[in-house]
Amino acid sequence: MPARDRVAGVRSTERAIESRSAKKVFVAQDAEDKVTRRIVALCKEKGITVESVPSMKELGESCGLRVGASCCAVLVPPEEIQGH
Repeated sequence: MPARDRVAGVRSTERAIESRSAKKVFVAQDAEDKVTRRIVALCKEKGITVESVPSMKELGESCGLRVGASCCAVLVPPEEIQGH
């Protein structure tokens, strides 16, 4: 998936959730709970699906990163956001 279709990392994922541009969020099971707790709570509040991924390494690689990622968000296509 092209890089514009997703964001990785806690801050970028949180911004995507808050701006309602995230349609699905992935959280690494081996990430520290204190890091991902707010992300999971925000998703629940906004009605965004959260899916667990076994490791930060796997999640980072799926985002095209050479490092691990605690979470990432798949973004709503821009044309769908503008339609609201």
